[in-house]
Amino acid sequence: METSILLIIAGMALVTYIPRMLPLVFLDANKIPPKLQAILRNVPYAALGALIFPGILTVHENIMFGIIGGITAAVIAYLGANLIVVVLSSIGILTIISMFF
Repeated sequence: METSILLIIAGMALVTYIPRMLPLVFLDANKIPPKLQAILRNVPYAALGALIFPGILTVHENIMFGIIGGITAAVIAYLGANLIVVVLSSIGILTIISMFF
């Protein structure tokens, strides 16, 4: 393997490791203010929304196709179904819609 590829892999590993290591080394869980803890608890949901929303809008040339699938998934998830049921119900609704259009 070329040296440049090994350097790229090592650099990517370092860039990935540092942000994960720093909070463990320098922060104590008891010293984080409650307001900051509340904000940090919502970061995964915000990141997930930022990853999913563009896909909903670009899944099909007709934008309504993705919006209907996203709304279906959101409603089923709100009703308390597990992830597999949410995904399969959204796929099922979109399959039925695609048969008619």
